[in-house]
Amino acid sequence: MASRSAQSLASSKRSAAPATRARSGRASRVLTLVSALLLGSAGLVASAPAVARDTQHFLPIMPVMASTAASQRLGKDVAFFFGDKQPYERIEKRGWARVNPKTNATNKSDAEACRWVFLSALRELQEKAREYGANAVINIRSDYDKVPYSSSEKYECHAGNIVAGVALRGDLVILHPKN
Repeated sequence: MASRSAQSLASSKRSAAPATRARSGRASRVLTLVSALLLGSAGLVASAPAVARDTQHFLPIMPVMASTAASQRLGKDVAFFFGDKQPYERIEKRGWARVNPKTNATNKSDAEACRWVFLSALRELQEKAREYGANAVINIRSDYDKVPYSSSEKYECHAGNIVAGVALRGDLVILHPKN
């Protein structure tokens, strides 16, 4: 009889082991499912569009044009006239140009990034003027997102966390001295 109860006890232990394994298997599947749901949710949050900063600035032109950086980067062979100022009576129009440079704004103030990209935009206009045989760019106006802003005193710049940009448009001309 003792051997029967030992067999019975051993048999009940064997039948209990699969039940325990089944429970731990279910728990493992539930844990895997919860982990997958959490990872999927994190992926959705990470892939959601971030709200980027796009701060609009209207900054003065003269301090930039009077800077050492401007004289070093631009030289004197192409003249720049902002807004609707007409510098000479005799103007020979050669074409027009639109430039839209961007610059890295990381670790820079908005003003610093905007000054740099404004000079880059003027340099691109200068290169276009040279290509067209022009000695001046007149009627320079901001043209950010193709929305014109004309001023003889200020330019428009948009600065974000990573990038700053200026868009300028101007007429490429040859200025002839007054007679």
